[in-house]
Amino acid sequence: MKRVYDALIKQHLSQETEMLFLAGPRQVGKTTASEKISDYFDVFQYISWDNENHRELILQGPRKVAEAFFSVLSHEKPVLVFDEIHKHPEWKSFIKGFYDTYGKKIQIVVTGSARLNVYQKGGDSLMGRYFLYRMCPLSVAECATSKLPTQPVRQPSPIDDEDYWALYQHGGFPKPFLKRSNQYSLRWQRLRKQQLVKEDIRDVNLIHDINRLDILAETLRHESASAITYSRLAKHIRASVDTVKRWIEILEAFYYCYRIQPWSRNVPRSLIKEPKVFLWDWSLVTDIGARSENFVATHLLKAVYFWSDIGLGEFRLHYIRTLEKEEVDFLIVKNDEPWLLVEVKHQNNSPISQSLRDFQKQLGAPHAFQVVIDMPYVDQDCFSINEPVIVPAKTFLSQLI
Repeated sequence: MKRVYDALIKQHLSQETEMLFLAGPRQVGKTTASEKISDYFDVFQYISWDNENHRELILQGPRKVAEAFFSVLSHEKPVLVFDEIHKHPEWKSFIKGFYDTYGKKIQIVVTGSARLNVYQKGGDSLMGRYFLYRMCPLSVAECATSKLPTQPVRQPSPIDDEDYWALYQHGGFPKPFLKRSNQYSLRWQRLRKQQLVKEDIRDVNLIHDINRLDILAETLRHESASAITYSRLAKHIRASVDTVKRWIEILEAFYYCYRIQPWSRNVPRSLIKEPKVFLWDWSLVTDIGARSENFVATHLLKAVYFWSDIGLGEFRLHYIRTLEKEEVDFLIVKNDEPWLLVEVKHQNNSPISQSLRDFQKQLGAPHAFQVVIDMPYVDQDCFSINEPVIVPAKTFLSQLI
């Protein structure tokens, strides 16, 4: 299937001279997107650190890599993809040296299934030599169209009903979404978690007590869409607060979960320290309300990442909650100003949240939506409305990325 990232990669390699860094969860589709580069460029090579022969070549240095793969003359710059190169203990020095020597002759793509600052951080800075794009799971908008946006929101596009509910049930990772089998999804989830916790993290020696890390990961799964307290988690898994914080950062770095922080500016008596936690694979969340909120959260985070990465503005995702327990599920901040408030409901069986009304008035955000998961698509631009309104998730999410 076509991904919006295919068009993004093609555009970057056609227009920019900086390296392209593509980061994202394991099995989200980075390798497939990289291989599609060969459809657009005459000379293309793929090198993986996980391939023993490629690894031996990389360890010989940039010149040996260039000589091995690019002896053929071409009318256009060849493209070289380094996959999982950040597992190299001195990957930053290697990539910097390769780019400084061959960057004018070769277009360079670097991909990784963990964030590209997880591994050893030695070496010279790569600042100014690359653009980072964060690849996220499939979404409603991406199922509807793979075209690149020119502004933060699109016109609404209908999504096939079967695709929508397959996305909600099986998650946004391509294989389980396309298979649409409960049995396959369960096996895939188990294998991915095993590879993530017991292979990827262990491989880089970031943590020794894998069993307790596994318990923490399982605890976070049950607390998806909830504000977490580090001291409570520490007591539960019998570790220090600092250890819990460090382990959650590791789980974030390897795209198991992510946190969003509360927004406190101009919100009296707001929470300041307690983040909410969500999973990249929302299909792991069994509670229907929590899954619905996680489903929307990951769509919003994908949009925030994408819009920021392609230069449409600086976007961040937050939530709002006060000590009096007034709250709104999500707030998107655009260029440091409140822009979009979102409250999530699974069914349309309640009036518009009073907190949604109150916080829009208080913060001056242009848009405030109560997004309903189980509601028919309506062919109307949500963003043409500036007062709090109930909108179908099928419509609202199709206008994002």
